[in-house]
Amino acid sequence: MLISRIERFLRETGMPWTKFGRLATHDPRFVQDLRNGRLPRAATETRVEHFMNIYRENTHAN
Repeated sequence: MLISRIERFLRETGMPWTKFGRLATHDPRFVQDLRNGRLPRAATETRVEHFMNIYRENTHAN
């Protein structure tokens, strides 16, 4: 599930969930909504996965 991958990402990076939502989807409530059962569209899920991958690549490159 997407929320479990996001939760792991948040633990690994120490990023606040509101910042993640703003950066990944322009919605600071995104993670909280997922925690409450919201199901994202496929395009949103793809965009969030892409954000996490790019963030990890950029973080490890530095």
